[in-house]
Amino acid sequence: MRIMVMGATGAVGQHLLPMLIDAGHEVVAVTRTPSKAEALRRAGALPVVCDALDREAVLGAVAGAEPEVIVHQMTALAGTPDLRHFDRTFASTNRLRTEGTRHLLEAARAAGTRRVIAQSFTGWPFAREGGPVKDEDAPLDGAPPRAQRETLAAIVECERLVGQAAGVVLRYGGFYGPGTSLSADGGEVTEAVRKRRFPIVGDGGGVWSFTHIEDAARGVVATLGDDAPAGTYAIVDDDPAPIRAWLPALAEALGAKPPRHVPLWLGRLAAGEVPAVLMTESRGASNARAKAVLGWEPRWPSWRAGFERGL
Repeated sequence: MRIMVMGATGAVGQHLLPMLIDAGHEVVAVTRTPSKAEALRRAGALPVVCDALDREAVLGAVAGAEPEVIVHQMTALAGTPDLRHFDRTFASTNRLRTEGTRHLLEAARAAGTRRVIAQSFTGWPFAREGGPVKDEDAPLDGAPPRAQRETLAAIVECERLVGQAAGVVLRYGGFYGPGTSLSADGGEVTEAVRKRRFPIVGDGGGVWSFTHIEDAARGVVATLGDDAPAGTYAIVDDDPAPIRAWLPALAEALGAKPPRHVPLWLGRLAAGEVPAVLMTESRGASNARAKAVLGWEPRWPSWRAGFERGL
């Protein structure tokens, strides 16, 4: 199968490419950074340099490659996120989720591509009501914090566009593992935990779902075949958990001191509304649909073992 991976040098792409190549697929690996092309070639892929926000470039690249499947794993995150100005941090990624997705879908239609698989996110986008764990049919937040509105709107738009095109949306949880912001050898989250700059705010009751980066890539592989129905799937582990449970365990796995505890009012004052909501009101996600429909199973069923051995 000829597969075009957009965002081939990103966190998921780095793990996905060898899986696809080892399985015998012909991989067209797209990056916007010319200096990364040679490494993609050495890995066994055909590199293409293309800016996903350039419509004509995307149309030309897809027409030239004629892929059977396009995998959209594009983000544009760098450095430590500023959660007080959440939408500002995600502004470039939000353009990839909206403009970039439109360009890809237009190009896919023109080239006769049979399927587009796109990355999304699960957890905080859910409505902050009802139980602590939600499935793919649960409503999203109709009134997110002001600093998060543009990012949630971009996620909703990406999912809407891909759904209209009978594509596949993969909702990932919080990434961890090699090459992510939460890995044994560094990353923004790792360093924040080690320096005790990632406190438990309020009761720490916000529920998070995690996805090991290899399991994210395996989620893509599970949706490639014609027997995998179009739709939205949560690619997360089996163990949604409140911050007050997983953050101390993460600190212990990293050999760091336990996280500090900060009152909700102080956390909101110091860091803004978004971190306060993430810490106290976010919901986890169920992976039951991905297991039942796709036959996907996480190699790391719980962050508990994942933090100890999978970072």
